[in-house]
Amino acid sequence: MMDEQHISLAHGNGGRYMRELIEQVFARHLANPLLDVQTDAARLPVQGSEILLTTDGFTVQPLEFPGGTIGSLAVHGTVNDLAVSGAVPQYLTLNAFIEEGFELAQLERIVASLAAAARESAVCVVAGDTKVLRRGEGGGLYLATTGVGFVAPGLALGLNHIRPGDCVLVSGPVGDHGMAVLLAREQFGLRGDLCSDAASVLPLTSALLDLPGLRFMRDPTRGGLASVAHEISQATGLCIELEQSAIPVREPVAAVCDILGYDPYYLACEGRVVAVLEAQQAEIALQRWQALPQGNEAALIGRMTLQAPGVVLHTPLGGRRLLQELEDDPLPRIC
Repeated sequence: MMDEQHISLAHGNGGRYMRELIEQVFARHLANPLLDVQTDAARLPVQGSEILLTTDGFTVQPLEFPGGTIGSLAVHGTVNDLAVSGAVPQYLTLNAFIEEGFELAQLERIVASLAAAARESAVCVVAGDTKVLRRGEGGGLYLATTGVGFVAPGLALGLNHIRPGDCVLVSGPVGDHGMAVLLAREQFGLRGDLCSDAASVLPLTSALLDLPGLRFMRDPTRGGLASVAHEISQATGLCIELEQSAIPVREPVAAVCDILGYDPYYLACEGRVVAVLEAQQAEIALQRWQALPQGNEAALIGRMTLQAPGVVLHTPLGGRRLLQELEDDPLPRIC
């Protein structure tokens, strides 16, 4: 039973408890017009133009995993929050919380990975801070970032633009990051060569920004595709109907999920985009994504309908499965 008087790991998983924590504590006390927009980045007017600002924290375990490190993840996660909001990322700040006794050689590898990801994403780390925690008070290394990007004047993306009949696209297979980190932990005696999908999604988002029918984009990190779908449904009052056979899931991800009882739709991605577009623009968007190396497995996976709010998964056998909002934390410290 959930202890409603204390914070649990479930309050950080991207699901219902996290949403309620943000709404009932942080948003209630800090409410203001710039914060209350349900986006990944705040739009700030600055001398006739607009910048977007976002912030994030990273606590992945293990700190190094196939396809990345906590360092590269911090860059990609911050850059992606700006990109799905329609911005071109430019600058980052970095805060490092290092536990006493942490191996310097590992720190060197992680910071080198972070720097490489920043160069590949064409962003600069322009400020930062370092704190050292006493031994036993941290998980080795935590990182916190702030990102700044520029957005084209007049570009407006948001949940409030979504309409019945709009199509839902995903840019590639879901669950890769979550499963790669899980296998790297070697908790269940399972091994595999699956890599995290962690990468900048800027090429994917940039490919769609000129489409007048683009409504909304989000990167499905904590809580995965299912949690993004619930966010969309709750904000719009619409039903999001997904086709299971259309959602790309890699075979190794599906196989391990079957063995361990996980659901790939709730596993984190760190290099994918979920986009909602007007139906007439969806095929154009899909073709543009599939022409990119990062989007060659993109798919049209569902539609917005006037049914009761919720997330419905249509199975290949003609059944309907309700995807519930995430409550328990399936994989703590995943990003």
